Amino acid sequence: MRFEATAIPGVVRVEAEPRADERGGFARLHCPEEFAAAGVPFVPAQTSLSRNPHAGTLRGLHYQPAPHGEVKLVRVVRGRVFDVAVDLRADSPTHRRWTAVELCAETMTALLIPEGVAHGFLTLEPDTDVLYQIAPAYRPGREAGVRWDDPAFGIDWPAVPALISDRDRTYPDYRA
Repeated sequence: MRFEATAIPGVVRVEAEPRADERGGFARLHCPEEFAAAGVPFVPAQTSLSRNPHAGTLRGLHYQPAPHGEVKLVRVVRGRVFDVAVDLRADSPTHRRWTAVELCAETMTALLIPEGVAHGFLTLEPDTDVLYQIAPAYRPGREAGVRWDDPAFGIDWPAVPALISDRDRTYPDYRA
């Protein structure tokens, strides 16, 4: 695996290094030792799948505030998304900035989202499945979010969402 820092500290692009032969392909997607050697000590406690039948589906921007913060490793296993991370850490030099990566099943690229950073995505194809590895395990009732189009962030989404939940659409303006 290759690990590439992004413009937001702690948000890391993780590139798989697939091997192929006449049988097909194989790629390691997570190895605690390789992550630790890269300075990214991440051991997932839970794995979840988000199924999205429609292109233009927006999910997010979600996070869990301290003391229940989560680290997420996000990867597309079918389809393609515009994946966004927004820094909500008040003491961060990149507070309120965002970064985005296109994730798709073909490249097997993943994005690591640290605690204090909100996450969301817009599906770019129908029938897109997003795999989350999370640590620690999700705590129901502790979730929070910020609005996908909040002017505090100015995210340059590639399209206007065609489908978004009422909860995600109506988060209040961000205040920090």
